[in-house]
Amino acid sequence: MAHALQPLHTFALNNQCQHFVEITHLEQLKAQHFSAPYCLLGEGSNTVFLTDYSGTVIKMATKGIAIQERDNDYLVRVAAGENWHQLVSYLLAQNIPGLENLALIPGTVGAAPVQNIGAYGVELATFVDAVEYFDITSKTFNTLSNAQCEFAYRDSVFKHRLKHQAVITEVHLALPKKWQPVLSYGPLQQLTNVTPQAVFEQVINTRNSKLPNPRLLANAGSFFKNPIITAEQLTALLAQFPQLPHYPYEHGQYKVAAGWLIEQAGLKGYRIAGIAVHQQQALVLVNYGDSQGSDLIAMIKHIQHTVQARYNITLQHEVRLIDNHSECYINVEA
Repeated sequence: MAHALQPLHTFALNNQCQHFVEITHLEQLKAQHFSAPYCLLGEGSNTVFLTDYSGTVIKMATKGIAIQERDNDYLVRVAAGENWHQLVSYLLAQNIPGLENLALIPGTVGAAPVQNIGAYGVELATFVDAVEYFDITSKTFNTLSNAQCEFAYRDSVFKHRLKHQAVITEVHLALPKKWQPVLSYGPLQQLTNVTPQAVFEQVINTRNSKLPNPRLLANAGSFFKNPIITAEQLTALLAQFPQLPHYPYEHGQYKVAAGWLIEQAGLKGYRIAGIAVHQQQALVLVNYGDSQGSDLIAMIKHIQHTVQARYNITLQHEVRLIDNHSECYINVEA
């Protein structure tokens, strides 16, 4: 029986899936047929269904938070279906800081490790103690250590070796009792009264000033990854574009701001049908309605081609795109 996808993903393209299942108890996973095609979903804030989906959408909606105090930290075990921002807010209320830089990131806790969510100088990987998952093939529940998750920038083992093999069921976070603020990014540097709550509120205010509320204007948050480039590439770019925002990354590489690249290429407000580059934040694509997946694909390709021609940088989309039967990628060469 067809099920509307529009309310299940925040970009809200008007498509349908063949079947829909909501998981509220882990035992349901053992009974679930994972015959392809199927798509795992949290709150749909980082997924766009480009067309009707000819398979089953499986939504993780399990709940539960358990906190264990240890000598130097708190071990927080969180069910996959919990809302990420509500978790950050709840822990702050329990006087357990650490995640405040990641406030207001949309989506569920279970989705967070897949792309190793990050913002304002902090990545989730810093705090992950372990991740529990259901193995689709063996029908067993397993646990991965932080190292086994193979975290990298917007990346993890769940995007590679365990893709289509694992359903994340619980995330274990280790939050140190000794709080150390991370204030390296823009608006946070201006804080004078540095407390976890002050950082939390500043992050929320900054995000609200830049990012449209998906409940009011359909969007999937930051659409493109910030590119990682070499020191040589950065030197060449700064000679031509001295204002380019850049941050040291790993192994002598640098992260540059994708939103700045798109904005400076003159694409703010650019529109194809009902799809547009947001006026306040060029990293966000919005859906005003009456749009199809083909319009979004055309927009992605136009942005990629424009940025490639101007900066010789290939932008990759961060948002997961689903076509009729599987995840797909839009590349500048395509």
